[in-house]
Amino acid sequence: MEVGLKLLNITSNMGGINEHELFVLLKKRLFPDLEKFDGTFHNADCFSFEDKLYIELKCRRAHYDELMIEEYKYERLVNLAMDLDYSPVYINSTPNGVWAFNLGVLLPRWENRAGLPATTDFDNTQKVVKSVGYLNIKDGIRLW
Repeated sequence: MEVGLKLLNITSNMGGINEHELFVLLKKRLFPDLEKFDGTFHNADCFSFEDKLYIELKCRRAHYDELMIEEYKYERLVNLAMDLDYSPVYINSTPNGVWAFNLGVLLPRWENRAGLPATTDFDNTQKVVKSVGYLNIKDGIRLW
């Protein structure tokens, strides 16, 4: 389905969108100056110069009240955003909505969790231990 048509129904079912569609939705509805980073390997997915936001996007197919973030991603996002005098923001979509978290004021409790995928590359089935934390949706801002 074309991204524009999908955005018409997006608030009723957020679980089927991907990061590109979430980016387009955010740009159309909240951050007109939102820009993606070029290339694959960045510490964030996009930024807003006007609002001084450094943003990581995550789309989940299932809803969880506690949304996982890897510690190394959190640390990289927070440190680089702070170096630039930006706010580090983690935006998560689930089938139940979209939440934004200001990581500059939230500090998850970290735990080592075994059996997580080494990468998001589906051809790589290797499982590893990762340090992760959880952000409760009550601590975020519901965007939709």
